Amino acid sequence: MRSKLFLVLFIIHFSFGTYAQETKFYQDIAVIHGNAEGLPQGNIDLIQIINNTPIATTSSGQFEWKDSKWSSKNIASKSVASPSFKGLPENSGKVLSWATYGNTTYVGCENGLYLKTGKNKWQQELPYDENYSWALKEVAALTVDSNNRLWFGSKEGIGRLDKGNWKLYTGKEGVPYNHFTSAASGQNGQVWFGTKNGAFRIENDNFFYRSSRRWLPDNHVNDIAVDLEDTAWIATKNGLAQIISKEMTYAEKATHFTKQVEERHNRMGFICQNHLSEQFNINTSQLAISDNDGQYTAMYGAAQAFRYALTKDPEARELANRSFYALKWLVDITYEPGFPARVIIPVDWHEPVNEQYNREYNRRNQAKDPFWKDIFPRFPLSDDGNYRWKCDTSSDELAGHYFYYGIYHDLIAETKEEKEAVKQVVADVTDHLIRHGFKLVDYDKKPTRWGSFDPDYFNSIWGWDQRGLNAMMMLSFLNVASHVTGDPIYEEVAEKLREEENYDIYAMHAKEFFPPENAVPWDNNLGLMSLYGLINYEQNPERLLMYRIALENAWLHISKQKNAFWDGLYGAMAGFFNQKVDEGFFKPEELFIENPLFAKATIDRYYKSSLDTKYMTETLQRIPLDLIGYDMDNTHRLDVLLDPTPGQASGMGWGNDTYALPIDERGHVRLDRDAFVLHDNEGNGYAEHEGTFYLLPYYLATYHKLIAP
Repeated sequence: MRSKLFLVLFIIHFSFGTYAQETKFYQDIAVIHGNAEGLPQGNIDLIQIINNTPIATTSSGQFEWKDSKWSSKNIASKSVASPSFKGLPENSGKVLSWATYGNTTYVGCENGLYLKTGKNKWQQELPYDENYSWALKEVAALTVDSNNRLWFGSKEGIGRLDKGNWKLYTGKEGVPYNHFTSAASGQNGQVWFGTKNGAFRIENDNFFYRSSRRWLPDNHVNDIAVDLEDTAWIATKNGLAQIISKEMTYAEKATHFTKQVEERHNRMGFICQNHLSEQFNINTSQLAISDNDGQYTAMYGAAQAFRYALTKDPEARELANRSFYALKWLVDITYEPGFPARVIIPVDWHEPVNEQYNREYNRRNQAKDPFWKDIFPRFPLSDDGNYRWKCDTSSDELAGHYFYYGIYHDLIAETKEEKEAVKQVVADVTDHLIRHGFKLVDYDKKPTRWGSFDPDYFNSIWGWDQRGLNAMMMLSFLNVASHVTGDPIYEEVAEKLREEENYDIYAMHAKEFFPPENAVPWDNNLGLMSLYGLINYEQNPERLLMYRIALENAWLHISKQKNAFWDGLYGAMAGFFNQKVDEGFFKPEELFIENPLFAKATIDRYYKSSLDTKYMTETLQRIPLDLIGYDMDNTHRLDVLLDPTPGQASGMGWGNDTYALPIDERGHVRLDRDAFVLHDNEGNGYAEHEGTFYLLPYYLATYHKLIAP
């Protein structure tokens, strides 16, 4: 633990260049203390700060935090026993908490909050404000903050007394849970509350909920203390948490995540998550593979390309180039020209991949999905015999490839070799799709399960729900190919698909949101990454107006997810459109002449984007430095309002009726997931996710001037 804490603090204080003019914010970091750090196993009854030194009280005695370890020591400290409060009414119930506010003693009881008015005389406090009037129950938390305000936590919610006036908070105002155990005050007006299911901090009327192993060793909080540096020490039934709040900049956080990716998520140039052989221990990480190695590598490459465009840092250019050539390798290694593999692994990979994906595996999947591809081996051998590559590639991979092809061409490719390489690979993949009737065709000469972009599929009962997304993606691929290669054939093919097969009309509704099983979140990644190339490189003003409508339709359905990547893509593309308007690209009187009002009305409506960047900055600032996947259950929370729309299946649909919870309070940190899922588990402590999910939205948003650096 000492090395872990040192690493955390080193990361926070790491300085690269001068950040004096950059945005600064506070990053919460949790350090878990238990037996390995010198505490006895199990319950921590009390935590105190004496002379700015944490003192933990347990059934085994008291322990002092000194020199980065806990040592048993006989320390004089306040008694944990409740003082005697004579004269309280008989019906007040058990005393649960107490505090001195000014010259008045307040006592929280099972059946109310009481203040002392004289010797053995008490008056019940009935707090009220403009919204609520309460007779309190279970007042288990009382504290006075550094701004001389009294706070309580009760069954009804929390309250703050300031200069004789109460302000009351319930779930509607942000209180996540209301079975309180304790409270403590920080140095700058912050107040911490402990509950039987996590802890939370309230700061300037903003709530920060800390639960699950991401933040605490156990959710039942016994006590909280805050030291002079505003570090919270939280005693639980199974150990202690130290939550540090450190000032940092976006760039410092990006440095941390680039280091994390390079050290633990780089497999031969491919970016991947990893597996932890010991739960919660990043020192036991082992590189893994996924179906989307290509997409995740493309996203990392795009992040580094935007970084290079902003900073001209040679490291960023090197990493962007490495990512591109990894993607090109995925195409070059396969048997079918222009067909990109999902994954490349050494032939001596530690998992028996083909044995896992055998014929029986295919039969089991076909029982659930008749279109499941029965292909074996799923990992063919490369021509040189040194590698295996995974087939049955999907639209997810293509979306990632093409998203990066355009960005790499525009921001990185400088040498003749680089320019020729990107032109060649884009032509190879696009020609493959055209040659096979707009399908991804595998080495068995049959289409892959999720690689159909053809009109027959769209007009079938099986493909109608995907035609909006896949038609838009195919047009995007052709736009990127036209831009990168300069070959007019790709625009000719796109024109045929638009005029004869209505692909541009389908593209206006690029995402299905009903029934709920069609509202899969990763399709938002595919859709917005593909729209980026489609809108950025579109040269026809009528079609650009159509695609701007498609963008708004796709984004509005996900605008409350607090997804910094999706918000950033939307903001960038809305910016492309606004720039075209400002440049006079659109001449409304010449567009859609069969309806002369349409073009002007569309321009007027969509010129101003509906993006609120405060949710981008919240997510970027609150993405945890710890990207281990934890099991997090938010189904008990009072501050979540569920969407009552009928027809939603369990675990699928639209979830919250308000904005999503902050990302550091959710069960996932990947920005290709449904932020409204209230109980999620991404590895249960046995997987660490890659920092691309900070790097890409940060550099994208900064490059497109959506946020200040």
